[in-house]
Amino acid sequence: MNNKFEIKSDFSKYKKVFLEENSKLNLISRNDEKFLYEKHIYDSLSFKLFYEKYNQKSNPELLDVGCGGGFPSVPIAIEFPQISVTAIDSIAKKINSVNTLKEKLSINNLTTICARVESLKSKKFDIITSRAVADLDKIIKFSLPVLKSDGFLVAYKSRKAAEEIEAAQSILKQYGAKLVEAINYKLPLDEIYERNLVIIGYSE
Repeated sequence: MNNKFEIKSDFSKYKKVFLEENSKLNLISRNDEKFLYEKHIYDSLSFKLFYEKYNQKSNPELLDVGCGGGFPSVPIAIEFPQISVTAIDSIAKKINSVNTLKEKLSINNLTTICARVESLKSKKFDIITSRAVADLDKIIKFSLPVLKSDGFLVAYKSRKAAEEIEAAQSILKQYGAKLVEAINYKLPLDEIYERNLVIIGYSE
């Protein structure tokens, strides 16, 4: 496994603004603040491992389901200005924090929605991301109805990804979808933090 990638954007201003917000809202734990880059920004941008291999569109539309404090949606929007990113979460204080980041950092390709993803009826997306939200079978159930037929679901998962993939087989069949690939990578920390991007698409 040698899945490493380069981050081109400068996240210093983002880190400053995010930590200001975190002091008010506790979007991540205080212990995690010192690992903001490694555990959250770098992890969010592992999206590159998927994007550089599978994306075929010049200006795709991405939905981040259960965006929380803006992971992975905000780092993706900063690093990929060509992607139209929509961050959705049902908790107002989290969406408000993402809006603050959007305004203070002038992120023009980022839109927010305060709602449950099930409420999206007519809109469909090229890419759906989900990080630290639910087990894979549940993510599939509420994401695939708003995914385009040629689109991809990118679920951020821990070392237990294989177990969740096995448990999701019946729901994949129900939606006519399949596992495309599980991309394994590690975070840049001294400890062993093994992560996976689980890529789901529709069966041909």
